[in-house]
Amino acid sequence: MVDITSKSNSLREAVAVAVLKVSDLLTIHAVQNKTVPKGDVFEFSRAAGLLAIKRTSDVIPDCHPLPVEHASIQYQVEELSIIIRVEVRTIYKTGVEVEAMHGAAITALTMYDMLKPIDKGIEITNIHLESKKGGKTTFNETLTDSLRCAVIVCSDAVSAGSKEDSSGRTVVEKLQQYHLQASIYEVIPDEFALIQEKAQQLASEGYHLVLFTGGTGLSPRDVTPDAIRPLLSREIPGIMEAARNYGQQRTPYAMLSRGVAGFIQNTLVITLPGSTKGAAETMDALFPYVLHLFRVAKGMRHS
Repeated sequence: MVDITSKSNSLREAVAVAVLKVSDLLTIHAVQNKTVPKGDVFEFSRAAGLLAIKRTSDVIPDCHPLPVEHASIQYQVEELSIIIRVEVRTIYKTGVEVEAMHGAAITALTMYDMLKPIDKGIEITNIHLESKKGGKTTFNETLTDSLRCAVIVCSDAVSAGSKEDSSGRTVVEKLQQYHLQASIYEVIPDEFALIQEKAQQLASEGYHLVLFTGGTGLSPRDVTPDAIRPLLSREIPGIMEAARNYGQQRTPYAMLSRGVAGFIQNTLVITLPGSTKGAAETMDALFPYVLHLFRVAKGMRHS
């Protein structure tokens, strides 16, 4: 199965439609009047469809088991057609479009089975996805080509040349996945004054996004959040709350991160852990969703 461990939970919705056509109005009347010999067609097929939704991963090998938090099946009769509309919702890492389509297919097939003794001309003519919402498809942001970005690595060891940087390069690579280029990539030591100087310089030069990696922990030299916080004109606590929550689901040590985020003038500054894994997971937690800030800021400037 596709690896979804790096994805974040979000509300996922899907609506699928199937159309069942009969050959005679008498069949429609039998369904509506509940006189079909095999029973109440609408209710039997609805039960089968709901079961199919919940058991999708059992019959479709590449589908992930997921919590179905809402499912509904509605019918609409139009002349000789019964339109089946299936809606599924979950809060999870992957979508529910296959679950919705599987539910629509089994609902239609159950109706076919119940009606074939009284109508030999039944057809299932159309099964398709009508709509889907959630995940990166919904929350993807496109204000990337005009953003000036910088990545600053805070590390005594890397700055002294005794250790190679990997976290900063990982952050640069993660940015590239969202069509963002780091026009500045620098390494500086864990010096309070130097960190502040670099942040203020980049803000004055009009950078939109500055990512500091390193110095967010609890060692005596971890001073990045302490240096950045006094400079923030508007702190955004929710950014790091989201990052820590994401990390906490993967390692209990995520609670030890002291990262901060917010604006210095018009520059969004985010402090990431110095470990390669921690930096990568923080990027996965925040992007592309954090880019919505720039869409909001752009709208405010033009209003």
